[in-house]
Amino acid sequence: MGQAAVLNLPVPADLSSQLQGQPFSVVPNEISVEQPHGSSPAAVATQSNHGNQDVAGGLRQIGGLAESVAVHFRQAVREIERINLQTKILSLNAQIEAARAGTVGNAFGVVATEMVNLSGQTAEVTKTLATETQGNITSLNKLIANLGSDIRGTRLSDLAMMNIDVIDRNLYERSCDVRWWATDSSVVDALSKSSPEAREHASQRLGVILDSYTVYYDIVLCDLSGRVIANGRKGKYQCQGSNQKDTAWFQSAVQTNDGTQFGFQNVHQSATLAGSQPILVYSCGVREQGNAQGKLVGVIGIVFNWEALGQTIVCNTLISETEKARTRVCIVDAKGLVLADTAGHTGRETLDLPRQSDLFDTKKSHLVVQYRGEPTLIAHAFSPGFETYATGWHSLIIQKLELT
Repeated sequence: MGQAAVLNLPVPADLSSQLQGQPFSVVPNEISVEQPHGSSPAAVATQSNHGNQDVAGGLRQIGGLAESVAVHFRQAVREIERINLQTKILSLNAQIEAARAGTVGNAFGVVATEMVNLSGQTAEVTKTLATETQGNITSLNKLIANLGSDIRGTRLSDLAMMNIDVIDRNLYERSCDVRWWATDSSVVDALSKSSPEAREHASQRLGVILDSYTVYYDIVLCDLSGRVIANGRKGKYQCQGSNQKDTAWFQSAVQTNDGTQFGFQNVHQSATLAGSQPILVYSCGVREQGNAQGKLVGVIGIVFNWEALGQTIVCNTLISETEKARTRVCIVDAKGLVLADTAGHTGRETLDLPRQSDLFDTKKSHLVVQYRGEPTLIAHAFSPGFETYATGWHSLIIQKLELT
């Protein structure tokens, strides 16, 4: 399930010189989102949600009124047909009586015949009116249903975009963290001096970072052979001495050209690094003297608690309680592999939705399809990226439509 990537991001050119001989400190860094000016994304989405629900409610009222008009119209047509039938019967009876009266009843017979003709014309007009009106009402209801789906789809695709935007913003910070810590003097010394004291000091320093940056399971330090020589939570994760050379995150970091680049491994599990927990690993090459252009001496990897971000976001999507029972919210990669999921299929399912390629070719969209035998609205948003970082993932909200 792991996927490697080498990405370029700018860092201050004098970063290493700033750190040399300076005390290293960290600021508590929970999972957070950089807020735009004014309202927060959640507040904006909530306002949009309420507005869309108001419009959807208005459309339902219009649909209800249209159906009420249709019911009354059908009742009126039936009444006209009943009266017309009685008129026709009376006309026929009049024709019979006129025939019995002979010459005296001829004039009355002519009137009765015209009444029969008029009754037939009335029946034709009533039939045409009923057919055309019912067709218009059906078209109106279809239009209302389509407008309702468009409004719902727009709302859900906005929420899908908010989900993936929050993820991009948070993971951008992870890419910055790993490049920053790769220049710390304790990390550089542990690899350059190769002494037990230097490695122990590096483990202690990494532990200090982890005490504040609670979004990480661990931070590990590897030499160029891939062997873990230090980690911040060695009491919890006994990974020192294990070899990570074949992992995607180690290989991608080794392939970087300088300290402005970083490696990455997609959502996966590693019994050595974090037990059975879903993790992301960001990595960076550690270079001589903490210089971004220096010779590579090892690799640092940060083990990110993916579930705390991914599952928290999809499970807290701003949809109503009544919608949740028929809604699935998930994050998938470019191949459709489920990375976070309210249905609990993370890492165990690859989605193959109707017209999935059409959705994935757009930045934000929605469509109504038959999915698993039911009419379903699928809302989609593609990773917008933050600064120069983007996951390249897709955010989906899959909702069964209510039958009316």
